[in-house]
Amino acid sequence: MTETPVCRRLVGRTAVVTGAGSGIGLATARRLASEGAQVVCADIDESAGKAAADEVGGLFVRVDVTDPDEVEALFKTAFDTYGSVDIAFNNAGISPPDDDSILTTGLDAWKRVQEVNLTSVYLCCKAALPYMRQQGRGSIINTASFVAVMGAATSQISYTASKGGVLAMSRELGVQFAREGIRVNALCPGPVNTPLLKELFAKDPERAQRRLVHVPVGRFAEPEEIASAVAFLASDDASFVNAAEFLVDGGIAGAYVTPL
Repeated sequence: MTETPVCRRLVGRTAVVTGAGSGIGLATARRLASEGAQVVCADIDESAGKAAADEVGGLFVRVDVTDPDEVEALFKTAFDTYGSVDIAFNNAGISPPDDDSILTTGLDAWKRVQEVNLTSVYLCCKAALPYMRQQGRGSIINTASFVAVMGAATSQISYTASKGGVLAMSRELGVQFAREGIRVNALCPGPVNTPLLKELFAKDPERAQRRLVHVPVGRFAEPEEIASAVAFLASDDASFVNAAEFLVDGGIAGAYVTPL
């Protein structure tokens, strides 16, 4: 599962990955590079982002994804360095503990999550699209979540709403720019075994089990499994996949009851 793939579908293409310093972003930077892409690793954490870029032989750009000027500069740097912007994996996101039930989540927490999880995707798409339109090709993959298509009694209200927004926006952009050779898809992962998830759930076995019981395969995803889906969506193998909610959730969204 974590071995370097033999396929080389992305040779000569430039990929911009936000949140590349850890979790899904880091696994994806590794996978895209292994398939031949030139990877621009964007992260607000300079240490983690630079380490990722050094590992994959790519370029690190420090970026606050909520800052329009920094996002513009990110994609301009990618284009100026490599000559194209072929893939945008808009993945940066947060899930802070003060985002909880609507009954307890304050307006400041609501706004902060919306800015990082939804507005940043808007900014990244807005910045990437002109380069892709000029080229007549491109693949945008926006990280939504399985919670964008399901309801949870253990709500993180702003996170859930932000991911629903990412899903709707991705669908609309996919339709709008399809005839210009640009595909836009929403990646909807299930729970993933990342530092963020471990902090939220795994340190509390009861809370983790409450979630795992709903996963038909009986475990959380590994970041590399999500990265494989990104690589597919980025490649020409997905040339007819557009405006989709691309679920990689171990069957959660399709389940009523799960195996014992």
